[in-house]
Amino acid sequence: MLGVDERSFRIAWTVFLLAAPAAPRVAAHMISMSSGDLRLRGDRAEYELRMPLYETTHMKEPEKALFQNIHFYDGNREATLVKHLCEPSAAQDAYLCRAEYQFPGPVKNLEAQCTFAAVTVPNHVHLLRAERAGVFDQAIFDYSYTRFPLRFPPPGRAAMTLSQVWAGMRRAAGGPAQLLFLVALAMAARRRRELYALAGSFLAAECASALWVGYGSWSPAPRFVEAAAALTVAYLAVEILLLPEAGHRWAVAGALGVFHGFYFGLFLRDSQMHPLPVLAGVLAVEVALLALFAWLLALLKRGAAVLRPVQAGAGALLLVGMAWFFLRLRN
Repeated sequence: MLGVDERSFRIAWTVFLLAAPAAPRVAAHMISMSSGDLRLRGDRAEYELRMPLYETTHMKEPEKALFQNIHFYDGNREATLVKHLCEPSAAQDAYLCRAEYQFPGPVKNLEAQCTFAAVTVPNHVHLLRAERAGVFDQAIFDYSYTRFPLRFPPPGRAAMTLSQVWAGMRRAAGGPAQLLFLVALAMAARRRRELYALAGSFLAAECASALWVGYGSWSPAPRFVEAAAALTVAYLAVEILLLPEAGHRWAVAGALGVFHGFYFGLFLRDSQMHPLPVLAGVLAVEVALLALFAWLLALLKRGAAVLRPVQAGAGALLLVGMAWFFLRLRN
């Protein structure tokens, strides 16, 4: 163990993991999510946008940039932006906007186009909820899905369930934080049985944490969520390097899974989707990716053992995790 006391090491890293996200200002660009509400009233619509404040700091004219990247249509006829007003809210750490739109006539086939990922970060996700006469539908936009129809009434139960499963799958597969940690988790497993234990503990804790944040009274700041995710990657990498024979690694995976569940909890809270299909999609993708990473790692161990792929990979993940965290700290 290179002279490292296992218990002291884990206690020290736990304190660091909990305290470091409270550092001055962490620009959370690997976890980027905004939400909006659209209310239709005949041929007019009211739109409210909530954008994380840190996603607007690089924009010279954030109000103009945001409204140039959100559009609403009735079929092929675009609604006219009548007026809009934005203001930053330090208390909510958000950039809040309100706008009114005028359609050519009563809306029959509502569609929304959102390209916020073009002016924020490529992995930005926008959750849009639309309401007309008490009936709701929703859409999720990212860099690859920029235009969606919204229906009143919304699709049937089966179609809605499938769309929510798909939403969970996209969030699990499209998040750099999740992908990096799954790679680290595959490296941390020294045997197949341990891989099962690590995966089970991590996924169970992640789901429990997501439900707690999604439906509880506590809402972690996205800055905290990103910083914690970065440090979980770094922690697991350091443990692989300095504690190669450490026991109870499944418990460590579970503890770190709590932090990764925060992201999906925020997604559940903001999207108001049912947790079962969303988390089912998340679990399906994460299990598949973990199996893929473990298989690729096994191939590397057999074909390039002299390169020590686990140690080399852990070193790279340590650099990425710590750089991700410290380069986001700003005075």
